[in-house]
Amino acid sequence: MPNQRPVPNLRRRRLGRAVRELRHAAGLSLEAAAREMGPGWRDTKLSRIENANARLLAKDVGPLLRVYGVEDPAVVGSLEALARDAHKAGWWQAYGRVVGSNYGDYLTLEADASEVRVNAPQIIPGVLQTAQYAREIIAATGAWLTPDEVNALAELRMGRKAVFNHRPGREPLRLWAVLNESSLYQDSATSPLMMRDQIRHILDVTELPNITVQIMDMHATANAGQLNLFEIVRFSDPWPTVVNLDNLTGGFFLEGDANVAVYERAFDQIVAAALPVDKSRAKMTDIMNGYAK
Repeated sequence: MPNQRPVPNLRRRRLGRAVRELRHAAGLSLEAAAREMGPGWRDTKLSRIENANARLLAKDVGPLLRVYGVEDPAVVGSLEALARDAHKAGWWQAYGRVVGSNYGDYLTLEADASEVRVNAPQIIPGVLQTAQYAREIIAATGAWLTPDEVNALAELRMGRKAVFNHRPGREPLRLWAVLNESSLYQDSATSPLMMRDQIRHILDVTELPNITVQIMDMHATANAGQLNLFEIVRFSDPWPTVVNLDNLTGGFFLEGDANVAVYERAFDQIVAAALPVDKSRAKMTDIMNGYAK
């Protein structure tokens, strides 16, 4: 079984891990690294930073990386940016307790990522949902939620779409999603045209160059995509890829080269089994037009 564990204090933890790995690569002990940094630095301070128990200031990132022999501007800039953002509250904090800790961690990953690859065998992924579809799915899969909480979570999903258009100082997020054809036939308890509007929305957003959607035809050969929803979250260097496995209680993350490689290979197989992009658009258009009759 792959190692399964949540990721607490996400940005600070990832920053601490990166600093620790760079120190190890440089062959330096905590004591030696702290000594090279000069007055005000002790091995205990550096240990606390590496274990996400203390803050690493953005102004200290460059000097620390020089001690480790790292001068790549892209790596230095990436670590400086994370150090600046490590203690900032995400925009989703405004939604309070309705955002669980695991969901909040995933939103942090999504905000920092360069690309997300999604296998969605049952429902439309949250970032591609319309407000009406989101409310209906959230209510159906969260029977314990109040109507206000359902509306808040649906509104939050609409806010997530901003990452596809504009992120200050960063490129828009790239999305590659594979949807099962059966998910496009979802019945609605409130509106017979909900799925028509949902499919139209997907067709519209895939006009953006950073969003790719393929459809897994119901007659496709057996493949790994039939098992479960998963999201492969990729980052620019030096950050490692993370896999999110979703479930009713919020999901969990997988990290580590071996674990991630399993899902990277699975996604490649899923993409190969799915309809090409042009045929996927044609399939969605046909299904959408069927709802219009």
